[in-house]
Amino acid sequence: MIRKIVKIDEDKCNGCGLCITACHEGALQLVDGKARLVSEAYCDGLGNCLPECPTGAITIEEREAQAFDEAAVLNNMAQKASTQTPAHHQAHSGGCPGSRAMFIRREAVESRPAAPADTQRPQSELRQWPCQIRLVPPNAPYFQDAHLLVAADCTAYAYANIHQDYMKNRITIIGCPKLDEVDYSEKLTAILSLNNIKSITVLRMEVPCCGAIVNAVKNAMLNSGKMIPWQVVTIGTDGTIMND
Repeated sequence: MIRKIVKIDEDKCNGCGLCITACHEGALQLVDGKARLVSEAYCDGLGNCLPECPTGAITIEEREAQAFDEAAVLNNMAQKASTQTPAHHQAHSGGCPGSRAMFIRREAVESRPAAPADTQRPQSELRQWPCQIRLVPPNAPYFQDAHLLVAADCTAYAYANIHQDYMKNRITIIGCPKLDEVDYSEKLTAILSLNNIKSITVLRMEVPCCGAIVNAVKNAMLNSGKMIPWQVVTIGTDGTIMND
C-alpha cells in the first residue's frame, strides 16, 4: 500500500538517539551509530521523531510500504518490557537493546553480604548503558544532575583502578576520536545543553590523539554557554597518573 513513512538520511544522522526516544512505537534503533527503521509495520508515519532530529536527517515520504500494525507494535513493546530487570531502568522502550538507554542501580558495598577474602572481586561502577559517546541519547534521564566522566577508551585498560577512582558516582561516557573519526563536540554540546551537569572529569591517555576529547569538551562548554567545573587527568601508557 502507498502511505507515509519515515525516511532517514544516514549521511546527516549523527547517532544522537533523540529520534529513538521520541518514537513511542519502537520503530527506530541505532545500528552502527546511525538511526535505522526497524520495521515498516512499527512506523505510523506521523513523524513524532522529526522535530527531535538536530541535523534534519529524518523526513516523511509517501511510498509503497507495509501497513502500520498496532498489534505488532504492542507485542513488540510488551516483549521489550518483559526483558527488564529490577536493576535496570530503561529511559525509553524503543530501539536496539545494545543502544537502549538504561540506568544501572548499584547496591552499596557495605550493604552486601561479606564474601570470603579469596572470592572478593571489585564491583563495577558503570551506572548506565550505553556508554559509548556516539550511542548515548543526550536527553537520557541519567544525565540530569550528573557528575560526568568523559574517558578515552584505552584508559580503562591502562589504569587498573578506574572504577573506584574515577567511575564511582559518575556517569561514564567513552570514546576514541582516532578510531571513531568524528568530532564529539556536537553530542557533548547536546548533553550539556539538555541537562544540569554538575562537573566534568576528562580522563585521557598521554598520546596526542586524546587531545581531541579535551578539545571536544571545551567546545561543548563554549557552544552550550555552560562553564562547568572540570578537570583533565592524563594517564601514561604505563598506567601511571601523570597530572592528578
